[in-house]
Amino acid sequence: MYETERKDLIDQLKRKGISNQNVLDAMIKVERHLFVPDIMKQHAYDDVALPIGYGQTISQPYTVAFMTQSLDPQPGQKILEIGTGSGYQAAILCKLGTRVFTIERNDKLYNSAFKIFDELGLRIAARCSDGSIGWDEFAPYDGIIVTAGSPGIPKNLMKQLAIGGKMVIPVGDRSIQILKIITKTSDEEFNTNEIPYFAFVPLVGREGWKEK
Repeated sequence: MYETERKDLIDQLKRKGISNQNVLDAMIKVERHLFVPDIMKQHAYDDVALPIGYGQTISQPYTVAFMTQSLDPQPGQKILEIGTGSGYQAAILCKLGTRVFTIERNDKLYNSAFKIFDELGLRIAARCSDGSIGWDEFAPYDGIIVTAGSPGIPKNLMKQLAIGGKMVIPVGDRSIQILKIITKTSDEEFNTNEIPYFAFVPLVGREGWKEK
């Protein structure tokens, strides 16, 4: 089901500059229509963000591909995702052969994503809590991907990143962010690349935005 639409989406992503074949292969394997509400399934392979309820969205496929390509996760690496949402990004990371740890603060979205992981046989560690403070128990992580816009870079996430590890995080105001790609070179030193003009739902939590 939706095989043609999925292939067309991959062709779009290639035209937009996604060149990491492993990422493209993972995205053709993961069926995005399983991660969107029934009423949205006909739009599952459009290159747009879609609402999934509770003020949250499933990110635009290009954004997922770009962030994943920027993180460049390798098989066997330990990756922390902040903001499980629908579970789609975590599923992509799992298909890339990484050990995925994901956090979602909304219990209904968490339960829905956990059910999908179970149905698809995806071995993903998930918890329902404040993602802005990370998951210290399993740190350090080779990569951290934050799928919500933050007012700054959470200190706890920086601490939980392994030396040589990479974090991809959108930082800005509540409406538009700069995507920061941060490489940890030592306990106190980081290299940062920035790509402008991304838009994510807010990262709410102790080290993010305060809940309105």
